[in-house]
Amino acid sequence: MNREHELTRLAQQWEELTIANDRMFSMVMENNAICRELLRRIFPELAIDWVQRVTVQKQVNTPLDARTVRFDVYIRDDQQRTYIVEMQVANRQNLPYRLRYYLEQVDHSILGPGDNYEKLAGYPTYVIFFCDFDYYGQDRPEYRFEWRNTDQPDLTAGTGQQLVVFNAQASTFHDKIGVAGFLKLMHNQIAAGDPLVEQVTREMKRIKQDPERRRDYMKYELDLMDARSDGMAIGLAEGKKQGLEQGKQESIVAAAKMLLGLELSRTVIVKQLMSAYDLSSAEAERYLKRAQE
Repeated sequence: MNREHELTRLAQQWEELTIANDRMFSMVMENNAICRELLRRIFPELAIDWVQRVTVQKQVNTPLDARTVRFDVYIRDDQQRTYIVEMQVANRQNLPYRLRYYLEQVDHSILGPGDNYEKLAGYPTYVIFFCDFDYYGQDRPEYRFEWRNTDQPDLTAGTGQQLVVFNAQASTFHDKIGVAGFLKLMHNQIAAGDPLVEQVTREMKRIKQDPERRRDYMKYELDLMDARSDGMAIGLAEGKKQGLEQGKQESIVAAAKMLLGLELSRTVIVKQLMSAYDLSSAEAERYLKRAQE
């Protein structure tokens, strides 16, 4: 497949991106007004006045031997409440464990060496996932979780943490779901008369018309393709010497090394390896570890 053909394909792919694409979602969420409105609809009880800070694709600094996390959107409001907002299209069958790890990583980003645990009291945390699948299988558009006493549900643990999982595959969206229009937009369905949907669609149009954004997207995708292609070529060469299965393994390791050379986050590299070579998360992690040795 020649370069010109790839550029044409990527240009078309750029024009067809929807809000369900995590990179487009991250770019749209750079708009503070959209972030604020989205959060207000999810948490009307919080009376959010303004968004103090918005960071997209934020990477949390962790110990060198820990798995790194790059959040799609990292937000703090006027009350120092912290929000992590993620777009998740593929069901990797590990959603609860990702939620668990994200909560831990948020605290890691707040609590520094020598800080008292009481500092966390000033930073209530909300992790929100917009999913294009129903992990919990109850056909509900929204699932909310927090720590509660199993014998007395009205008694909470008081950790200040809440998990919210939205399911864009739900058969119906009841009136209490303020983000119903946004969930439908994940399937490119435009809810007429919804100001948030109108804001988001206008922002996506503006982003797609930005030549710098378009160029960055295409370069990123081309770099990933080159890394995979180079890794495959190296692996095939090794395969002639060491056998087909060994060659495949060397190909994956070589691709991982190429991706590391692009200075991508660990999370992005693992996702790329899983997609390119049909690996589980654990397998991709093992290959990445070999590439770093």
